[in-house]
Amino acid sequence: MKASSPTYGFPARLPKQIQRALPIYLALILVVVFFWTAESVSSFRLAVVWDRVRAYQTSSVVTTTFTKKIWQTWKIDPLEFEDRDLTRARSWTSKNPGYRYEVLTDGNDLHYVETNFGPAGLNRPDIVYFYKSLTAKIIKADLLRYLILYNEGGVYADIDVEALKPIDEWIPPHFDKADLDLVISVEIDEPAFVNHTILGPKSQSFCQWTIMSKPRNPAILLIINNVIDWLTEVARAQNVHVAEIQLNFDDVLSGTGPSAFTTAMLSEMKRQTGMKHIPWSTFHNLTEPTLIGRILVLTVHAFASGQGHSNSGTHDDPRALVKHHYHASKWPDRHPRYSHPGYGMVEECNWKPDCVAAWDNNTAIYPTLSEEEKEEVLAAKKLVDEERERKEEEDKQNREREDRERRDNEIREQCAKLDPPFEMPKPPEHHEEENQNNGDQNQDQNNGDQSQKQNQNNGEQKPEEHQQGDGWMLLQDKPSEEHKEVEPPHIAPIDPKLDMKIATS
Repeated sequence: MKASSPTYGFPARLPKQIQRALPIYLALILVVVFFWTAESVSSFRLAVVWDRVRAYQTSSVVTTTFTKKIWQTWKIDPLEFEDRDLTRARSWTSKNPGYRYEVLTDGNDLHYVETNFGPAGLNRPDIVYFYKSLTAKIIKADLLRYLILYNEGGVYADIDVEALKPIDEWIPPHFDKADLDLVISVEIDEPAFVNHTILGPKSQSFCQWTIMSKPRNPAILLIINNVIDWLTEVARAQNVHVAEIQLNFDDVLSGTGPSAFTTAMLSEMKRQTGMKHIPWSTFHNLTEPTLIGRILVLTVHAFASGQGHSNSGTHDDPRALVKHHYHASKWPDRHPRYSHPGYGMVEECNWKPDCVAAWDNNTAIYPTLSEEEKEEVLAAKKLVDEERERKEEEDKQNREREDRERRDNEIREQCAKLDPPFEMPKPPEHHEEENQNNGDQNQDQNNGDQSQKQNQNNGEQKPEEHQQGDGWMLLQDKPSEEHKEVEPPHIAPIDPKLDMKIATS
């Protein structure tokens, strides 16, 4: 018979929930004691520890449904969008009438972060501190999308992403939405380059220009905490304030961009499934969406079609859900990356094996070339750059022309819906056809009018009459720049922005 003691059987008397949580609370007490006794830890860092504890204790999805909300971030208010951005925005609202659409701008983003992550919100002073301190715009943009999704959930899409299909069609019907917390897509699937010095870390990644999440998602919380830890380490390594850190292209990718997002997603998948390792082969050449834990991974075609690599296909693929236009992706110009003086950046190969192999070979032998041979390489590179700039300018002009034509077509379509329909002014050839069919009566009347004008001019030379555009212009004996085109009567154009319902914060 066991000897009795005052403490014998004490744990058994505790409720099972407390028994399970007891080791956790003991560990937390030890952590706090450790930080409390460490002289190098400031009171701010101690507050951060407590905030992290609270955040992780509440890091579970609080709803079984996805928030019906679409988020984008941009420099200006959507009512001031350029036509191309307006067109992308309208693709989201028109295809998803049951969703709320909201844009955070450079004028209200900080208020949103302070309100939702300050003392009155989730009480994460470290997040507010770092967000206010950041000067690198791409870092703030990356962090902001994660904060939005964690706080409210819904769909985030970059401003240059166009919706091709309604959001309600993103999740295949054989998946139960209650079993999902996050929907992502493969972006880069080029594992053959995994050992490449430059391309290796970028060769396997998930897309983060479009993300669908439920609020309070632990996977999104993980990437947020990872970003804060990374910023802390970078500032410490560079011995500067976080506002003064210097970042190159690869730093951004690995710190907040696709590489960082992919690392966090794989880590969360392992936590949810209990697996020690999830190889990229799980997602290589993925042909059907796959569920890992509570994270649904869509094929590369879903969010990243039309890239020209990773077997991403085209936007005509029925699996394509969005279209990334890349016109807002100017951040790489602000963050340097390795570019060989004679052969440029290997990323310009767009993952084409022959091109990458040639770049590797050329850059390897370049130091062995004579000075004359190097000058020839540099001259050839200059010509290539000039041709690229010419092509980019030509493409820009073509896009602007297409935007004008699209606007004209939209206005004509809206005019046709008016009651009664309004007919846009006809092009010049239609005027000529109508003039030819006026009949002999109109011709005689015109001849009479011309004779009368001839008499009134008292022998003066008759001015020439020319058609110009949709109106008429009289040319005197000597052309003058003062002559102005007379516009035909018309009604005020319809503002295409009026029919877009946008809620701004």
